[in-house]
Amino acid sequence: MCGRFNVTDLPGLEELLTDLGVELELPGPRYNIAPTEDVLLVHDGCAQSARWWLTPSWARAIDQKYSMFNARCESLATSKAFARPFSKQRGLVPMSSFIEWRPENGARQPWLIAAEGDPLMVAALWDVWLGGEIPLLSCTLVTTAAAKSLEPWHQRMPVMLTRDECERWLDNALEIAAHDPLFRPELKFGLSLTPINKAVGNSRNKGADVLVPVGETVLLATS
Repeated sequence: MCGRFNVTDLPGLEELLTDLGVELELPGPRYNIAPTEDVLLVHDGCAQSARWWLTPSWARAIDQKYSMFNARCESLATSKAFARPFSKQRGLVPMSSFIEWRPENGARQPWLIAAEGDPLMVAALWDVWLGGEIPLLSCTLVTTAAAKSLEPWHQRMPVMLTRDECERWLDNALEIAAHDPLFRPELKFGLSLTPINKAVGNSRNKGADVLVPVGETVLLATS
């Protein structure tokens, strides 16, 4: 996790961002967002478009040699690519839902995962690369071990932050340790999990129809 996500209706997002000091006119819905595409990044009191695949400021070129769209929380403080952003360049990526695949009946079934009635604010790190004609703002999503109830779907999950945790995470004057409680593998929100159309596996499919349910929804309570 996390390899795909959606930004559709986000109830409560404008209010939350206002509380965080960010004024934002929400863009239209986006489906099946994949790594290397532009995403909405909240940081330092603003919201900007950023490439979802971190290119460190010291990189020689923009490439996909290493999987830099996710950052494991266990290595944030020690990774050459993530240590500085973890200390000084933390941000948030809002989403309405994300997608995970799990083996079922000899195939990989995609599942849509959402918080009931709330936007998901996922911890992110960002950096700016100056090696091209224009500066490149890019980001990565922070992941942690999956909560026990989510393990049947995936062994990792995004670090989903509460309102208070959002304020702490965005305050780069505060030091956050790699073992901070906000990284605990627990569900802070109730989640709904719904099997959806396998067409979502093709990242070129961007219509709402990729989120059509093909089975019953499973509800997971907070842990």
